[in-house]
Amino acid sequence: MMGVLDPALSGGVDLKGIIPKSVAHIFGAINDNTENGKKKYLVRCSYLEIYNESILDLLPKKKEKSIGGGPDSLKIKEDPDRGIYVQDLQKEIVKTTDQLLSLIDLGLSRRKVGETAMNKDSSRSHSIFTVYIEMSEEVEIEGASETYFKAGKLNLVDLAGSERQSKTQATGDRLKEANKINLSLSALGNVISALVDGKSHHVPYRDSKLTRLLQDSLGGNTKTVMIAAVSPADYNFEETLSTLRYASRAKNIKNKPTINEDPKDALLK
Repeated sequence: MMGVLDPALSGGVDLKGIIPKSVAHIFGAINDNTENGKKKYLVRCSYLEIYNESILDLLPKKKEKSIGGGPDSLKIKEDPDRGIYVQDLQKEIVKTTDQLLSLIDLGLSRRKVGETAMNKDSSRSHSIFTVYIEMSEEVEIEGASETYFKAGKLNLVDLAGSERQSKTQATGDRLKEANKINLSLSALGNVISALVDGKSHHVPYRDSKLTRLLQDSLGGNTKTVMIAAVSPADYNFEETLSTLRYASRAKNIKNKPTINEDPKDALLK
């Protein structure tokens, strides 16, 4: 999802991942659309991780910067207008690709990683990097100028990999982290199964923080892409097969997204 952000470390080859490339694409599109002055954009971003079923803000607040405090666990809330959201999550206004990439870099440095037998820098948490975009557009209707608003968000999710204790040789904190990772991935699998089934009246979004936060990304007003990472080694045959089955189920979810026009809580409005 991140790739290599520093060109010095990639030998001059572009090895940036999906998140930085998505950000560059968004600002490229915004620059192309604001040339005539009739469209205005507001871009904000947030970055969080779900570690041991606690939601932690990866972008430091001002008080943290000044006194060196760590992030507190945040709560999930629901609102008729805003939908599912994280209370007190920092949202930074960004105006350039470089500004946004520096926030990603800052958030990455605060993520929980640890060494296992299979991975030197294993992610010990799931992370969700969200870009919020609002647009106002002036439209001429019968000689009068009207302003219309649209809003949307892009969730870029980096899931920690499922882990088998016999291979990772995890103990202590690593084992506790692995159990939480596997439980949340299992909950995500159950949500995907319920959505694909169509007959199920209950979708278990509340079984984990991950599924609750991704509720509107999975069964809501959205387009969703899942990328499954698999190993080429025969040693990992069973994990590869399990991952492919997981992704195959997710592929069968059908959503019909519509444009969010004139949202009540748009800041630009």
